[in-house]
Amino acid sequence: VVVFDAVAGVEPQSETVWRQADKYEVPRICFVNKMDRTGASFERTIEMIVDRLKAVPAPIQLPMGAEADFAGIIDLLNNEAHVFHDDLGQNIERTAVPAEYAERAAEARNKLVELIAETDEDLMMRYLEEDEISVDELKAALRAATIAGRLVPVLTGSSLKNKGVQLMMNAIVDYLPSPLDV
Repeated sequence: VVVFDAVAGVEPQSETVWRQADKYEVPRICFVNKMDRTGASFERTIEMIVDRLKAVPAPIQLPMGAEADFAGIIDLLNNEAHVFHDDLGQNIERTAVPAEYAERAAEARNKLVELIAETDEDLMMRYLEEDEISVDELKAALRAATIAGRLVPVLTGSSLKNKGVQLMMNAIVDYLPSPLDV
């Protein structure tokens, strides 16, 4: 798991670690941390991952707000929101994506599905034929693409306040290889 500061983005030491992971073909996921800090930008961090690391990020989450307005996380694969109602990330409500984020989430989900489908020939044919692709199929294809090093799932949150940490732990299980796979 490569952790990026949402304010600083990709830092020089992150580039060094990333090159080492590339050299040894280590599959990875990214966590854009500190979304509750002043100057936090999820989008800028994603751009830096592309520009500096030459990676293909697959954002599987979107933040709901940023800085002091960071209120939750949108899970793009399951098309649901995780809203935080306290400062310690203990009181989490799973709900439908709020109306003010619906358009942005739908657009991001479509891009994500296309990105995942591009890594699997069968899914690409189904995507082009506009067949419905299940969440389980998308997760399996994303896992295969992550292990192969073709895509890098990107998650977000604020670890100090325990916001998004459990979702990131679940993503480790879902997308990174077990010792049996290596």
